[in-house]
Amino acid sequence: MTIREMQEEILRMKEEKDLCILAHTYQSREVTEIADYVGDSFQLSLKARTAPQSSILMCGVRFMAETVKILSPEKAVYLSSPQAGCPMAEQLTPEQVCAEKEKYPGCMTVAYVNTTAELKAVADVCVTSSSAAEIVKKLPAKDILFIPDVNLGAYVQACCPEKKLHFLFGGCPVHSSLTLRDAKRAKAEHPEAKLLVHPECRPDVVAYADYVGSTAGIIEYVARSPKSEFIIGTENSVAEYLGFEYPEKKFYPLSKGLICADMKATTLPDVYRILKEGAEPLEMNPELLQNARGCIDWMLALG
Repeated sequence: MTIREMQEEILRMKEEKDLCILAHTYQSREVTEIADYVGDSFQLSLKARTAPQSSILMCGVRFMAETVKILSPEKAVYLSSPQAGCPMAEQLTPEQVCAEKEKYPGCMTVAYVNTTAELKAVADVCVTSSSAAEIVKKLPAKDILFIPDVNLGAYVQACCPEKKLHFLFGGCPVHSSLTLRDAKRAKAEHPEAKLLVHPECRPDVVAYADYVGSTAGIIEYVARSPKSEFIIGTENSVAEYLGFEYPEKKFYPLSKGLICADMKATTLPDVYRILKEGAEPLEMNPELLQNARGCIDWMLALG
C-alpha cells in the first residue's frame, strides 16, 4: 500500500466511524495531511470541543489527549501512539508541587498546559505559552509557583516584574538544548533571516531572538511578515510545515538536533491500524477529570 492509498483509506474510515483526527504541528507531513485540524496542543483541544464527531484521535502525546478528554468528557478519545509521552509534562509529581507551594504563603500554582492531568488537578490555573504572561498578570497573588518549565517561567517573570515566580526544576529537553552559540551561528550563516524562537528556549537565546512566541505565534508571524527568510527555533517539523505552507519563503532550522522523539512516535500506519483494528479509548478517573478541569476553565475565563 502506498502512502497515498493509506491516506485515502484513513479518510474513508474516519468518515465511516464518525471520528475527528487532530494532529499537532510537530507531526510528519503525511499525518498532518489526513487531519481535520492541525495546530498546537491547546488549539486542538478547543477544536475537539466543537467538532461534531463523537470520537477524537489525537496525533500527539499523552497530555494532549488528556486535555482533549478533560474538555470533552462525553467523547471517546484515542491516542495514536500509546508510548508517546512528554518528558517535561511528566517531570514532577503532585506531591512535589504541593510540598513546594507550602513554602510560600498565599502562593498560587500556575501549570503550563504541557503537564499531566494529575498536575493540573493540584494547580490553580493553567496557561499556554502564548497566554502565560497575560494570565499571570491578572492573578491576585504576588507569589506564583510556576510549573514545570523554568525557561518559560523566566520569560513570564521578565514580562511580569511585579510578580515573584518560584520554580521546581523542569523544562523541555529539546528546546533547552539550544544554546546562544547555536543562535549566533545560525544568524551568521543567514544574516537576512529573522530568528523566531519558542519561550521554552533558554533565556539568553530568547533575549537574542527577533521574535518569541508559541508554535502558533511563530506560524502567524511568518504569515504576516514581509520578510522572506526565517530561522526557526522550535521543533524542526515547524520549519518543514512552514516550507510547505509558504514555498516562496526560506526556513532554516536553528539546530538539526531540534527533534522530539515522542512526537515522532506517531506514524501514518499507526493511524491506519487504529481505524482498521480499533483501540482502547483513554480512560480518566471522574474525580481527577473534574479537578483538572477547574484550572483549565479558569484559564479560559482569564485568557
